[in-house]
Amino acid sequence: MKKSDDYLGMDRLITRRDMLNGLAGLAVTSLMPPLSWAEQARETKPKDLINATYYPPQLRGLRGNHEGSFEVSHQLARKGQTDWGPVHLGASFIYDLVVVGGGISGLSAAYFYRKKHPNARILILENHDDFGGHAKRNEFEVNGRTLIGYGGSQTMQEPSGYSRIVKDLLGDLGVEPKVFDTAYDQEFFKRHKLGAGIHFDREVWGDKRMVPYDLGPFHDYMMVMPSPLTAKQAVDKMPISAEAKRQFVGLLSATDDRLSQIAKADRWDYLYNISYRDFLVKHLGISETEVLNVLQDLAIDSGVGIDSVNALNAMSYSGLPGWSATGLPELEPDEPYIHHFPDGNASIARQLVRKMIPAVAPGESIESLITAHFDYSQLDQADAKVQLRLNSTVTHVQNSSDPEDTAQVTVSYVQNGQAYQIKARGSILACNSSMIPYLCPELPQAQREALAFQVKTPILYTTVALRNWKAWKTLGIGVTVCPGSYHINAMLDFPVSLGDYRFSETEDQPVIVHMERFPHRYGEGLTAQQQYRLGRYELLTTPFDVIERNVRSQLQSMLGDGGFNAAEDIVGITVNRWSHGYSYWYNPLFDTVYDDDHDPRYPHMIGRESFGRISIANADSAANAMMESAIEQAHRAVAELG
Repeated sequence: MKKSDDYLGMDRLITRRDMLNGLAGLAVTSLMPPLSWAEQARETKPKDLINATYYPPQLRGLRGNHEGSFEVSHQLARKGQTDWGPVHLGASFIYDLVVVGGGISGLSAAYFYRKKHPNARILILENHDDFGGHAKRNEFEVNGRTLIGYGGSQTMQEPSGYSRIVKDLLGDLGVEPKVFDTAYDQEFFKRHKLGAGIHFDREVWGDKRMVPYDLGPFHDYMMVMPSPLTAKQAVDKMPISAEAKRQFVGLLSATDDRLSQIAKADRWDYLYNISYRDFLVKHLGISETEVLNVLQDLAIDSGVGIDSVNALNAMSYSGLPGWSATGLPELEPDEPYIHHFPDGNASIARQLVRKMIPAVAPGESIESLITAHFDYSQLDQADAKVQLRLNSTVTHVQNSSDPEDTAQVTVSYVQNGQAYQIKARGSILACNSSMIPYLCPELPQAQREALAFQVKTPILYTTVALRNWKAWKTLGIGVTVCPGSYHINAMLDFPVSLGDYRFSETEDQPVIVHMERFPHRYGEGLTAQQQYRLGRYELLTTPFDVIERNVRSQLQSMLGDGGFNAAEDIVGITVNRWSHGYSYWYNPLFDTVYDDDHDPRYPHMIGRESFGRISIANADSAANAMMESAIEQAHRAVAELG
């Protein structure tokens, strides 16, 4: 081990390699020989794996698209494998509905169908070892205190604008967005004098600096203290050249109209169809590479750099500087970004499951749900009307050729190395659209191509449990962007207290830190889809110890001047790897964009067409990676089945 690794704490218990794939927390006997995940899957029967001690939220290491969740799908899609060994017939009866995918859309589809058909028998098949899809819960135990964080889907964004379908479902679940007016501590960051910062790492920039200034990504996002520095004072602290500083100050200070040659009525379209990088170069006079490098990864949710995101989205959604130079009116502030459960939208998934399978956890209210420990052994009981079967990867879904056959759909899947086949009167595919052509090769070619178009944004959500947050308090920083670093940002968790759960009240108490990475290529002229595919490859081939080392070194660099000690202060790391993350948003720099979001020429509209007794429901079907879209598409798919 390198001396630097020892300093960072790479030898600490939480990094034991027997925990990387989540095996340490599952009900696997300690007497078993040390097998790989794939070997464990072949050797261990499902009922041996899922019992009362099985609890995925507490697992460490690589989570999200964890090992064991994607291998069968990759063999099907990449190698064309169709033979999975002897097929066992699952149930002797015919299910009324089989749902492929246990994320928000799949769970909502099951809920809507059950509401419509109370006596229906429903089976939900999920390829991961936990339900929720991207809505994942991360838990840590630190000094006798439970910390709850989100491993994916983060928030209910602007719930006042939700459709009646979504509002009614949330009402059924007992979710009242107004509870966050008090549950979210809106004064937390200001009370503790925590602002936003820009961290420059020595390895990337030649010098280490923490500049207390918000470049825009946290505007209307985190209620932090305003920066104590002017734009010039902040830029003066950056480790960049004198000319780069001059240009950067000009960008941050520009208030004159730099688009005067373009009619105001045309400016919205102009900004929508030009990259943010080109906008900076052509209209703000930015020529220094250092300025562009500081900004290049800060259009965070887009999953691409500033050369591949349009200027309108970069400034209006990501908050990057330059809007005051467009000559357009100031943007209206968004609804407060406060509608978070401690585990993000995992609470929505958990409440859906508890409503359909009450035995998993006591209570009914959303408040009781927050700290409820789920009994996963109750998810797949043979006599239950709704069954949720984990670790089950669907390989084929086919309509019956016999119109008189009451079992109109056949569903094949693999669970722990064993092939199964079941019958159903209908099926809803609530999985990634890009997998559906392989599950249903009988689909029309145009539909297959449309589904394959939906290339998801790869994302790394890293959740870190800290013994305390004294260093953050000392530095006066609560959120940071980190240009050029492995994770582009790092922030203290959203300060939410709900039910019996209480957020960290003082800097002496443990806390969760969230870090994000969106792997992509910059300046290579690649389309967004090409970058997403390469980013996915990166995530799937990067081992946990590489990510861990980056986490430790980055936090040490950021917080060391505040007294932070990575070896002592980091007590847990969970890496949520989403190689298939956000649903694909059409990018006007690369894609044809129509005036109507529901234009029938869009790939997502073509792709979601029902096929016999098979319907499709997922966020991909709306080309919108939002929880409400997943719910709405589930409602549509259920209506199609009747």
